[in-house]
Amino acid sequence: MKKIFIYFVFSLLVVQAGFAQVDRSKYPEPGPAPEIKIGEAETFTLANGLKVFVVENRKLPRVAFSLVLDRDPIFEGDKAGLTGFVGEMMTAGTKNRTKDQLDEEVDFIGASLRASSTSIFGSSLKQHQEKVLELMTDVLYNPVFPAEELEKQKKQALTGLATNKDDPDAISGRLVGAVNFGKNHPYGQVQTEESTKNIQLADIKAYHETFFRPNIAYLAIVGDIDKAEAEKLVKQYFSKWEKKEVPSFDYENPSKPEGINVALVDRSASVQSVINITHPVKMHITNDDYLSTQVLDYILGGGASSRLFMNLREDKGYTYGAYSSIGSDKLITRFSARASVRSEVTDSAVYEMLYEIRNIVDKGVTEEELESAKANLSGSFGRSLESPSTIANFAINTERYGLPADFYATYLQRLNDITVEDVNQAAKKYLNPEGLYITVVGNGSGIKDGLSQFGEIKMYNNMGDPAREVEMANEDITVEEIFEKYIEAIGGRENVEKVETAKITSSAEVQGMKLNLTSIHDEPNRQFAQSVEMMGNVASRTVIKDGKAKVTAMGQSQELNDEQFEAVKMSMFIFPELHYEEMGYTMEVDGVADVEGKDAYKVIIRNPTGSEIVNYYSVEDGLKLRNENPMAGDTTYEEYEEYEGVFFPTVSTMKSPQIPVPLKTVVESLEINTEISEADFN
Repeated sequence: MKKIFIYFVFSLLVVQAGFAQVDRSKYPEPGPAPEIKIGEAETFTLANGLKVFVVENRKLPRVAFSLVLDRDPIFEGDKAGLTGFVGEMMTAGTKNRTKDQLDEEVDFIGASLRASSTSIFGSSLKQHQEKVLELMTDVLYNPVFPAEELEKQKKQALTGLATNKDDPDAISGRLVGAVNFGKNHPYGQVQTEESTKNIQLADIKAYHETFFRPNIAYLAIVGDIDKAEAEKLVKQYFSKWEKKEVPSFDYENPSKPEGINVALVDRSASVQSVINITHPVKMHITNDDYLSTQVLDYILGGGASSRLFMNLREDKGYTYGAYSSIGSDKLITRFSARASVRSEVTDSAVYEMLYEIRNIVDKGVTEEELESAKANLSGSFGRSLESPSTIANFAINTERYGLPADFYATYLQRLNDITVEDVNQAAKKYLNPEGLYITVVGNGSGIKDGLSQFGEIKMYNNMGDPAREVEMANEDITVEEIFEKYIEAIGGRENVEKVETAKITSSAEVQGMKLNLTSIHDEPNRQFAQSVEMMGNVASRTVIKDGKAKVTAMGQSQELNDEQFEAVKMSMFIFPELHYEEMGYTMEVDGVADVEGKDAYKVIIRNPTGSEIVNYYSVEDGLKLRNENPMAGDTTYEEYEEYEGVFFPTVSTMKSPQIPVPLKTVVESLEINTEISEADFN
């Protein structure tokens, strides 16, 4: 018993001594980088130039075939968007199969088959590998490009463009591309409604004929197959593919900007600002500094522990997240630091983002940050190796970019060897805090003054083009004069003030479903009701009565609080311009803006609780052209018709965060000074 006790005391002392020797205030010394055993892809090349890479993986009885084209970026000009149609058109039917037949044969064997402008992918069970190759090569060799499919794709694209036209993130993406690369560069070009309509079948066919050639193609085969079997199949299905010279393209790449340039898109309905601080960068995977820039980027804005994230979200509470990226491209890429923040902290957020960029350039990174970044990047790389297709992609990249044969096998070792000095040198070399673009999409009237501290502000429209400069012919014009001209344009004050009640029924279509909208106005009694019906059922109903507002949707009713009520009340009147002043609203003229090519006075209207809307009135004829409301969305008035001496908007388009596509409404019936009962507001 005594011996057991001695052993116990001795073991306890050893444990205590072990704990005493650990200094937990310091990071443990990193161990050596693990040696990576990457399975090598076996390769061969057909006589037509097709390069094939085979990765054998017997874990599942499946085989995947990935065909990739290595072509230069293409500037599509007045047919921007063309390449986006190529893949869908190729799988829309062949000389041997209609689209339905092709889809049925793919589904019957449980396969996958898809295409893009630079790739075709097919996968299936091992037993169906020849069938999927038959379908894949039928799409490759024999697409018929049916005209009706192109029209369908163009219609869908136009709907998407209409949706993205006023989406803040999409606007920011277009603006960032335009300022970094210019509109005459493949990475700065923008697909528009006009360029989409310009695309013809002949353009799709010419693209396919020109670029789908084996001499610029790589085929990766991954799965339950060895090289000998793969070579036999590839020769059987791809040998007849004819090679042909493929054009190459050169572009004048942009230089780094001089000074700090502020680019602003005024989106009055925005309650947030989308910020992207950016500049072009020359960086590619073949660059000796590539890994150092990836470590640098992770420390600056690569995740939830990055400097940008910790500053803007955790410390300041400006945003849900702030991130950065340093791209990689053999032509040109860009640095980007981005966040979406509340409008009122826009300039503060920009200041902090610039601070973090300058700070990492001037003062560098710490050893702790370096080790954390390397650990994260090592883990991501290790997880990527779990997919057999990664090995095939490594082999293709090695061939495409002329990488050293051991580029990926030594990845972790090279990552492990990166020092603080390497990262600091990369920051000074590739980040340009004194020459960059600050791009912002947000409510111009609320953020423009604050942004002016960073540099001269240049205005852009939502397509990334410099905004058309509109000068006010009458700088002294007042809100009252604008409103009076509007009232005169719609029939004159005498006629307009006679309208006390109105019942308006409109219809719209959302993704093939018809909506019926009914609005009932009772201005003498300050009552309002609006219902939205879908397929005969009331989807939502808003009622203002007795100084209160209630919204009913999905069988649930909710009374709005005072602030919500004031916001809804801003749209309850038939002609709210007659009532803004009596309701205690404040109005101001904020210059002249371009609304769909027309000059319009921009009038900001704020209610007593601080909510605001923006109306635009035509300089030429006084009609109201647009209403921007952060809650309800933006409404553009396209057509007016006369009812009993008063002109009402009868065709309008509404864009709202709650609606996936722009909603075009058409008035079907409009009754003025009609009899209205209490039942209409129950």
